[in-house]
Amino acid sequence: MDFDLFLSDSSTSRHFSSTIPDVTRQEPCMLGVDEAGRGPVLGPMVYGICFCPLSEETRLKSLKFADSKTLKESERENLFEEIDGEASDFLGWMVEVISPNVICNNMLRRSKYNLNFVSHDSAIGLIQKTLEKGVNVKEVYVDTVGDPSKYEAKLSSIFPDIKVTVAKKADSTFPIVSAASICAKVYRDAILKKWKFVEKIDVEENSWGSGYPGDPVTKKFLTDQLDHVFGYPQLVRFSWSTASKIIEDKAAAVEWENVEDDDTEPSRTQNLLSFFKRSPTKRARKEVDVPHQFFTDRCLHRLTTF
Repeated sequence: MDFDLFLSDSSTSRHFSSTIPDVTRQEPCMLGVDEAGRGPVLGPMVYGICFCPLSEETRLKSLKFADSKTLKESERENLFEEIDGEASDFLGWMVEVISPNVICNNMLRRSKYNLNFVSHDSAIGLIQKTLEKGVNVKEVYVDTVGDPSKYEAKLSSIFPDIKVTVAKKADSTFPIVSAASICAKVYRDAILKKWKFVEKIDVEENSWGSGYPGDPVTKKFLTDQLDHVFGYPQLVRFSWSTASKIIEDKAAAVEWENVEDDDTEPSRTQNLLSFFKRSPTKRARKEVDVPHQFFTDRCLHRLTTF
């Protein structure tokens, strides 16, 4: 698996995919959708899809896919190798690695954009990208997020020419969804293990655990790696209550300045002294334009518009 592009800049989301089997462009296909990493406080959420011709259903079942959560790590990795190896003549896959940064920024937006919306948009985007690559998708099976009937109606309205089935536990019912689940889980686990801290903090390899809030190793990581001013590195979903509570209890308190409402009439009178302000020297301009290394290491940028 090659995911260095994501690890080199984990502040944005990335797509990774197999080559498209020729047969999937020629024959009607089924496509399954599932995710891994919805609940953890650490690391990305990964959405995955798998697709193959309807005529290959018997061969698909013979691979004995199952919900990734019921399999050992070694079993998942072996099955992914088979998906990407011997079965690649009829089975294709694609994943979207959704950055913790993207998840948190979306969830903390003023306008409501929760994890369900992030999940829906990822699934829709993966299906759309598969269609754009020429895959002849006729049936889609999705492990539900939220109400199955509403989600199914939403997808059916976007893809009216495709038969859409959204169900609870679809990863245990439909082998094509189980295959998607395995792709998503294997990618998430591999990225979490090899995470690169752009903040250049001193962390022992694999000292952050599984990323789930109940994991003692993860709990210790959250306690040890809290910066009392800047909070957490990008690995942490700081919008999760597990992380935000630690920040609230142990980090420095921040007092935000009240901002006037947008409809407040701005003052039309300029201060006379504003016409006589000295222009900054070249040296001063350089100091202003070049941020301190502390901010560069932590991917902090100056904003001039909001």
